[in-house]
Amino acid sequence: MSNRILIVGAGAAGSYLGGWLSHTGHGVTLLDPWAEHVEAIRKGGLSVSGPHEPFVAKPTAYHTHEAQRLASQPPFDIIFVCVKSFDTAWAVQLGRPFQKPGGYVVSAQNCWNDPIIATAVGAQNAVGLIMSSIQVALWSPGKVERGGKKRRRDEGHDVFRAGEHDGRVSARLHELVAMLTPIDGAKVTDNLWGERWSKLCANAMGNPVSAASGLGSAEIAADRRGRELTIRLAHETAKVGLTAGYRVPAFGGAPAEKWASADRGDVFEELDGMIASRPGGNWRPSMAQDVVKGRPTEINEMNGHVLLRAADASVAVPVTEAAVDVMRGIDAGRVKPSPLNIERILVAAGY
Repeated sequence: MSNRILIVGAGAAGSYLGGWLSHTGHGVTLLDPWAEHVEAIRKGGLSVSGPHEPFVAKPTAYHTHEAQRLASQPPFDIIFVCVKSFDTAWAVQLGRPFQKPGGYVVSAQNCWNDPIIATAVGAQNAVGLIMSSIQVALWSPGKVERGGKKRRRDEGHDVFRAGEHDGRVSARLHELVAMLTPIDGAKVTDNLWGERWSKLCANAMGNPVSAASGLGSAEIAADRRGRELTIRLAHETAKVGLTAGYRVPAFGGAPAEKWASADRGDVFEELDGMIASRPGGNWRPSMAQDVVKGRPTEINEMNGHVLLRAADASVAVPVTEAAVDVMRGIDAGRVKPSPLNIERILVAAGY
């Protein structure tokens, strides 16, 4: 069934989802403040490349300030919120008037934004969507790209995990999964919050390391202290989530319980060897892309959220605290991205 879909935030994730959904027959409208990107889509369509045949999609695109033009159009069945976490509240309010009665809002974002959306539209009108192990980038207007040589479903991995806030397995979750399956592996989950924390762990262990150092994933994996910082961030974040009582699925190639036990020497060495031997391209995650573009990062909503939850759970997270401090310095212009920041963070945390 074809749906009318509004995507608020046509960055890398929003453009990749919007491009695919348009390509597979849905009526997609993109709403974004990047003027050059909107104009490029209007003039030549949206170029989508990745571990699949490239294509050019033809979604409708509006500048954010043109949102009121949507009022004269039929309402949308589904609204995807794909903005940065710190923009969630206004993005939901911007799209909400154009939602069809009985429709729903999907948080297709990093971090812990589902409660914000639930406050605005009600949990019964909100769905969480975790995008696990997908690398997308938008470096040029009208051109979105995905990294990797093949889709993750070929490796038995489900990229998309759709869940209700109360854990129900609903008909609309199956509908959403069916829409996303042409893109890559997708599944319904009754464990939204555990999946969210797993994704938070994966982001928290990789994003600030690349963003602070300016290095790509392969360069970090080749550096002993880069691997150590990655492991210690994963250790702290996994421990906080498990202490909070979440059922945290595996991330980063190992069970959450193993990452949480990385303070043991034998476990640390095992994880270190795994990261060092892992093949892959030299990708920069979203936070590193933001630093390159001179944009604010999601450090407060990502590792900063871990800090807040760690205090509630009485879990010590010195490496997370040091990483947040350095990234806040980069956001404020007081600190420059450099490989030296890896050592700076570890030393500040006592390692």
